[in-house]
Amino acid sequence: MTEMVNITIDGVPVEVAKGTLLIRAAERIGVRIPRFCDHPLLGPSANCRQCLVEVAMPDREGNVRPMPKPQPSCAMTATEGMEISTQATSAVAAKAQAGTMEFLLINHPLDCPICDKAGECPLQNQALELMGTGGQSVTRFTDVKRTFPKPLRLTSNVLLDRDRCILCQRCVRFADQIAGDPFIALQGRGGGHPAADGHSGGLYSEQIGRFDSTVLDFLDPDAPSAPEAQPIRGAHGLTPAEGLVGPSGDPGAADGLAPGPIDPGRGDLDVSGRPFASYFSGNIIQICPVGALTSARYRFRARPVDLVSTPSVTEHDASGSAIRVDMRRGTVLRRLAGDDPEVNEEWITDKDRFAFAWATAPDRLTTPLVRDEAGELVPTSWSDALDVAARGLARAADDGGVGLLPGARLTLEDACAWSRFARTVLGTNDIDQRVRDHSAEEDTFLAARVAGTGLSAVTYTSLETAGQVLLVGLEPEDECGSLFLRLRKGVRAGGVRVASLTSVLTPGQAKMSAESILVVPGEEARAVALLSQTHPALVEALKADGATILVGERAAAVPGLLTTIDTLATATGARLAWVPRRAGERGGIEAGALPFLLPGGRPVADATAREQVAAAWGIPATGENARPLPEAPGRDTTAILTALTDGALGGLVIGGVDLRDFPDPGLARAALAASAFTVQLEVRRSEASEHADVVLPVAPPVEKNGTFVNWEGRVRPFGQAHVSRTRTDRQVLGMLAAEMGADLGVDSLETLHDELAGLGLWAGARPAVTFSEAPAAQPAAGPLTPSSSPSGLSAVLATHKPMLDAGRLQDGEAFLAATALRPVARLGADLAARLGVVGGQTVEVSTDTGAIRLPAVIGGVGDGVVWLPECSAGSTVRQSLGAHHGSPVRVSLPISGATGPSGSAAQPNTSTAEVIR
Repeated sequence: MTEMVNITIDGVPVEVAKGTLLIRAAERIGVRIPRFCDHPLLGPSANCRQCLVEVAMPDREGNVRPMPKPQPSCAMTATEGMEISTQATSAVAAKAQAGTMEFLLINHPLDCPICDKAGECPLQNQALELMGTGGQSVTRFTDVKRTFPKPLRLTSNVLLDRDRCILCQRCVRFADQIAGDPFIALQGRGGGHPAADGHSGGLYSEQIGRFDSTVLDFLDPDAPSAPEAQPIRGAHGLTPAEGLVGPSGDPGAADGLAPGPIDPGRGDLDVSGRPFASYFSGNIIQICPVGALTSARYRFRARPVDLVSTPSVTEHDASGSAIRVDMRRGTVLRRLAGDDPEVNEEWITDKDRFAFAWATAPDRLTTPLVRDEAGELVPTSWSDALDVAARGLARAADDGGVGLLPGARLTLEDACAWSRFARTVLGTNDIDQRVRDHSAEEDTFLAARVAGTGLSAVTYTSLETAGQVLLVGLEPEDECGSLFLRLRKGVRAGGVRVASLTSVLTPGQAKMSAESILVVPGEEARAVALLSQTHPALVEALKADGATILVGERAAAVPGLLTTIDTLATATGARLAWVPRRAGERGGIEAGALPFLLPGGRPVADATAREQVAAAWGIPATGENARPLPEAPGRDTTAILTALTDGALGGLVIGGVDLRDFPDPGLARAALAASAFTVQLEVRRSEASEHADVVLPVAPPVEKNGTFVNWEGRVRPFGQAHVSRTRTDRQVLGMLAAEMGADLGVDSLETLHDELAGLGLWAGARPAVTFSEAPAAQPAAGPLTPSSSPSGLSAVLATHKPMLDAGRLQDGEAFLAATALRPVARLGADLAARLGVVGGQTVEVSTDTGAIRLPAVIGGVGDGVVWLPECSAGSTVRQSLGAHHGSPVRVSLPISGATGPSGSAAQPNTSTAEVIR
């Protein structure tokens, strides 16, 4: 039980938990003490001294005695009998706070009219507040203010105006305590000023920055140094923006950046050639209490008074993170983290924060397109497009049927419309949202463990005290950023121990202090089955109350892994949760956007389940107008593509998918080319559009309201931020159904939600998780073989997508793209030794389909293994190699004289990724 103590604040008795910070205790009675460095999710530091209060404490004899000087309330904890006087009742505290404010403003520039933070700036607000309560309204400082050349580009996204910084260290503490990425630090001492040449013999003023040779004295120009310690100048490939200057007056995008204490062979550089910062760096902009840290995209674009803000939910992953969309004159200018203690607290990834330009890219679809007699897509009216689509789908339905591939980026409501359109209009269960690895084994796992389970016992909050957490087929930092931050928080607090069954060691595992169990790709199922022998302590820890197993969607690529995980969870009693990558994946499962499931997790093959769904949809079960739902489970994604290629299906309805994401992109392209009639619902024109007969534009998340369901099973509704005439998938399918003579019944969101609530979750029998010897996700072309290069070495491929990749939802954001990790090939030490490869040297990974060339990084994978980033610039593994996780490949040094995609000679030591097809 928590020990409680009695204290007095401004004469008001308060009972709080022992150890509560005084600044929090004051909030309990409605007293807000001014602060800058304090943040509820960061550890106390008492840097800014703005929260000074008078404190009196009982001595050993019990006599309450005042402390000799004011104390920082953000770092002092409550003890029995303490008496606190804040600025509301103490002239001493008020004077101390006013004095602190005066010192902070001495060197602070008077640029509020042009500062991005103006209007939402704590420094501005509290300065005005203190002036109104007797504070200093006119500065007594008569000398010249300290200035710095600005802005300093910390990353491609984050710019620093050092003369505005008040050294609160919120950004430094976030990087250290929350993200675990020490990309920014407080360096130097005192208030000195560097000389005009940027160097003053090591006597530098205290300031925030990162390894910058001419500002923070990281590099002594007079001392001998290794080549890798020299500043990188111009390696980023970015065009310096006008007005952005570095510390010595040169363009800020190119000057003064040294790699810092890293080994270039390790590969921890970003695409711009700088030391990798963080996937979460944008949070320091939001928590900065002044305008010192600004966004490269938002800088000088608007003021808070100009913006219309709408709460929303991220569309980039299955985290369900709360965000805020800020618009001006119909244009999204920025996105901020929302405050949701149950989910993402106050943090979001850089992808959530900055990747929003994709929805307004030049290839945005605004009018329907129909293929004319010459074979060209031409704009047309909605009535004409719907007429052509309806007639074409009717013919296709009669000629073998129609398959549906909606993709997993849909809202719950849109997924419901796709599911209902398939069953009631086209009369088929051939619908599958999975544009990724899948299998018959995964079908049983989703039906047994995921679909129709609602909000699970495994939540963000439960993970903080879970004890033991085992990750399988999941890299949270890359695949679900908010989940990574919550796990790391639990680890730092001592409530969580993380173990990761993985084929590659990652920085995220190190930041979680994870016990990494390194396995050969494809052998994960065997490794899980042997855990009781190889890691008995881990298995024993999984038997403890609250212990959790988190399995990622990538587990479907390894035959037998999901079955083995299910067996382990059952045997140990550990909680089990499945974490997909895409925002609409879990909602699509609940809506029945799968060939074997109906809404609410109901099995297609169960007569009672079909009757319940038919009743909810208002479909007569008997009589002349009866339209029974199809009984047999439909084709999955691979089977749909194969049937289209073979001519067994007459047509296709496809949603927002990227052909590069399919288990076999070649099969997907062949299927689209062979489809007799294809209708596409998409936000932007894509590769699939080139094969479509009718293209119907639909709204992106910012232009509609709806609901995502996150990995927990938590319902995450969001509002429409941008007023738009663009129709949603639900509305377009409703119009198409009407054109085909059916009422889809999804026009009203209220009615749709009532139907879902009335239908509820499946309470009937669930299947056992079973392993199939013939996974449906295997490429149709058969087993892969490594290329026959005589100089190559056989290896096993490991791969997964990093958070920042070449995905279409990151298009149009060059600042963000430059912060992605540089694509590298991680080689087992044995392969590197046999090839004579050193870190940074280019290697070629190949199959008979093609080859990928990347700089090598030695280690981090097992012997005989090579890891490549999936769907990254220069490393589209499925497309270029025709390979998947666990495939055999060959690793070699590039042949002299070989050429890259542009025809130029391949450079054996280049740091630029090249793809050979």
